[in-house]
Amino acid sequence: MTPGATTEPFDDLLVLIGRLTYVWTNTESLLIHLIAGLSRTDKETATVIFLTLNTTRARVDLVERLAKLDRTPDAERKRVLDLTHEFSKLAALRNHYAHSIYSFDEEKGEVRTIMMRIADRKQDIRVGKTRAIDAEAIAEIEDNIARIASLNMRFWGIIRAFSYPV
Repeated sequence: MTPGATTEPFDDLLVLIGRLTYVWTNTESLLIHLIAGLSRTDKETATVIFLTLNTTRARVDLVERLAKLDRTPDAERKRVLDLTHEFSKLAALRNHYAHSIYSFDEEKGEVRTIMMRIADRKQDIRVGKTRAIDAEAIAEIEDNIARIASLNMRFWGIIRAFSYPV
């Protein structure tokens, strides 16, 4: 980037991605309370379990499997599974921005993501899929942030309703 070049759109995007990351990690950490409650352990032990599992998918899988145990009442199971299902759906957009690098064209002011993932095809591989960050993408990120924040409140509702360790 040239000295003095304006990066306002890019800076605004980075702030938005920071907010997305914050609401995501804040909400994901609430899985600790679900692990504690469903496994009938304390928060400290659940934290160790949570941190030992190094992906969101593994943590959600654990919560879902615990919820599916026969000892979990149907109403509790349904609320937990509905919550984890919605949480998992929201992961796609967060993963896209967390696993991309960003390209900023100073001349045009355009921002793009470049996926840092290999797409295996039958006969070849594809790398570096790009996506423009336009008004639609910004609106999608903002909507996702609001949906995750709302989900956070639902997590707390379940934690309180079933007296999971806090």
